[in-house]
Amino acid sequence: MSDPSQIVTTAHPGLSAAEVAERVARGEVNDVPVRSSRSTKEIVRANVFTRFNAIIGVLFLIILAVGPLQDGLFGFVIIANTAIGIFQELRAKKTLDSLAVIGEAKPVVRRDGVPVPLPTGSIVLGDVIELGPGDKCVVDGEVAEADGLEIDESLLTGEADPVLKKPGDPVMSGSFVVAGGGAFTATKVGREAYAAQLAEEATRFTLVHSELRTGISTILKYVTWLMLPAALGLVVSQLVVQGHDWREAVRRMVAGIVPMVPEGLVLLTSVAFAIGVIRLGRKQCLVQELPAIEGLARVDVVCLDKTGTLTEGGMDVSELRVLAGAQETTEAQETTEVQETAEVQESAEARESYVRQVLGALGESDPRPNASLQAIVDAYPDGKSGWRCAEALPFSSARKYSGASLHGPDGESGTWLLGAPDVLLPAGDPALTEVDGLNAQGLRVLLLARAARELDDPRVAEDVRPTALVVLEQRLRSDAAETLRYFAEQNVSAKVISGDNAVSVGAVAAKLALAGAEAPVDARKLPREREEMAAALDRGAVFGRVSPQQKRDMVGALQSRGHTVAMTGDGVNDVLALKDADIGVSMGSGSEATRAVAQIVLLNNSFATLPSVVAEGRRVIGNITRVATLFLTKTVYSVLLAVLVVCTRVSYPFLPRHLTLLSTLTIGVPAFFLALAPNKERARPHFVRRVMRYAIPSGLIAGAATFAAYLLARAHYADAGLGTDTLGAETSAATLTLFLISLWVLAIIARPYTWWRVALVAAMGAGFVVVLVVPWLQRFFALKLIGATMPWTAVAIAVAAGVALELTWRWLKTNDGPTER
Repeated sequence: MSDPSQIVTTAHPGLSAAEVAERVARGEVNDVPVRSSRSTKEIVRANVFTRFNAIIGVLFLIILAVGPLQDGLFGFVIIANTAIGIFQELRAKKTLDSLAVIGEAKPVVRRDGVPVPLPTGSIVLGDVIELGPGDKCVVDGEVAEADGLEIDESLLTGEADPVLKKPGDPVMSGSFVVAGGGAFTATKVGREAYAAQLAEEATRFTLVHSELRTGISTILKYVTWLMLPAALGLVVSQLVVQGHDWREAVRRMVAGIVPMVPEGLVLLTSVAFAIGVIRLGRKQCLVQELPAIEGLARVDVVCLDKTGTLTEGGMDVSELRVLAGAQETTEAQETTEVQETAEVQESAEARESYVRQVLGALGESDPRPNASLQAIVDAYPDGKSGWRCAEALPFSSARKYSGASLHGPDGESGTWLLGAPDVLLPAGDPALTEVDGLNAQGLRVLLLARAARELDDPRVAEDVRPTALVVLEQRLRSDAAETLRYFAEQNVSAKVISGDNAVSVGAVAAKLALAGAEAPVDARKLPREREEMAAALDRGAVFGRVSPQQKRDMVGALQSRGHTVAMTGDGVNDVLALKDADIGVSMGSGSEATRAVAQIVLLNNSFATLPSVVAEGRRVIGNITRVATLFLTKTVYSVLLAVLVVCTRVSYPFLPRHLTLLSTLTIGVPAFFLALAPNKERARPHFVRRVMRYAIPSGLIAGAATFAAYLLARAHYADAGLGTDTLGAETSAATLTLFLISLWVLAIIARPYTWWRVALVAAMGAGFVVVLVVPWLQRFFALKLIGATMPWTAVAIAVAAGVALELTWRWLKTNDGPTER
């Protein structure tokens, strides 16, 4: 947003304080909530009222009815999990909401004739709101003032060309300014505005549209279908076939159903995302859509806008080169020179002084100068006295030049243009050779030219007379080279896409050691056909003279080849490409329009924050893949055990308390630590396939080995003739086998080992040993190992299953391409 002090407000002073108070009392306020996170009520409801909480809750109530309480421990685990999920999301909400306040744009509203930046929620009906390049129209209205005002409505209407607005024309919320300036009067506010609902939905913190979330939902859907027939089969098996009393049959049925539910998987996914938001928030990174963390981790092409990304926003004028013949600046001067037969020549100093005045006047003609023009305003304040602007043409990234009709102190007048030399001059012009040399040094060059036509002539840029070259030096970001090096190491292709001269952009990229910078491409020569454009984009790394629409086309071309594309930018010319990219990243200092459409906003304006976002996404995806394998291994062996029990007509091997103990030690506690650990593995697609590829064979091996140990224990203790002394001994042997196999699966998933991973696995094993040796814990969990033969047999079966697991996993990894873990 431009400096409000630069705007004249006499024509439309806006509402008075009394008028504002009256409208507020009537409720005519723009009260659409602008927030980046779910409300507290939504967070609680989403974590409490889930499909599996309902299932587990019903089973918990059943156990409370039939007893004993220790068989209902799984219910308390669910309560704890839900509380953790709510707590973590509320922490993430607090972080996001505080960042959203920092990053929220404040439109300049005229109140009592004074321009004041206000939050969007403070705008009332009838307010006069000022507009400049990059500003987003936050409510519907009618244009009150227009100075070359061009508004892009493509995000609403799909119409690509900007619309030139005049006083009285309508303005729709959600559109944005691409050139010029002005002001409009709010005619619809709040939820009545055209794009209010769209804007509210677009900026809401969400957990949807994520491969992880979608994949987990798919898995849970199939698990739900399996649970009902399994429950019926277990009840019939235990009640009718085994002849247990109904209480015991219900307990065994619950024991078979509860472990099928991967209840902690959804929790850990939410917690991992929420903690990712908190970590990034500490680095001043606002994640406007939660799956963006995951999405950026999957990116394999990142498109960078040079200005504001590789270079800092500000520029400095390093040199002014007055071109030959520039002394012929006015008709009056030309007549004088003819009359005096060139006997009196302006000195070089006088010619440069005149050019400086013209440049200063051009700078003063635009109340909202971009970075290039601001550098000229700072360098040449000469235009503040004696010059008058009759008409101005604001800079447009599509035109690549600005202009003004100026009246000088001596009465001379003329039309001047300032913009890209290769756009204003025909090919082969001698001045372009000089420009190319400067561009090759990484300098940005603007041409000051005298136009032969009026400013409103569509052909004003034709047949211009070059007058001077303004050489601008761009400030490279100190962290840009390191960030580009990080992307190269991670096999992420960086494409620099800029509206500047291709040679100049290539020189800047070369200073940052970007591979391919030595062969910059002029985007005006790129093929229009999508497939051919995609091939050219794959070959090149630096592209200059790219129009806003072309940026959008380039993103689409890359996506057509299967690339996941991230786009960074801060200018209004980046909006369309940011919107279409898989992940849009805006600088906090960027225009309001870019921040509105981007999924990630770097509030500290540091390009170096991006590696942190990528690393956070990879941590989430890699770790959730690990823990999902743990949870789903349990689901698979639980289903297999239920099927084997029904088919063989034996008692179910476990009580609910046994499986609660195993789940806590081999899945629940270790999964929480593994889900939050550092992980730099590159994200890979097909989450469900990759997880089930490991979980199904692991679960089958664990279930088959456990059931074999259970059958052997039944036979062994029956033959021993020990009577009631063996009650629970066969269950204990099966529990020991299943624990050792599950611990083995955990040990495999925890690789590569670090000291804390080894300590985690060892601590879980020690916890089970404590349960076995402490008498009151033995009684609480109904565990007792009788004799030496069967316990050691159980260990031997677990070791054999562990070897089978190792061989299976190594074969799967060998046939699964690059290493995942």
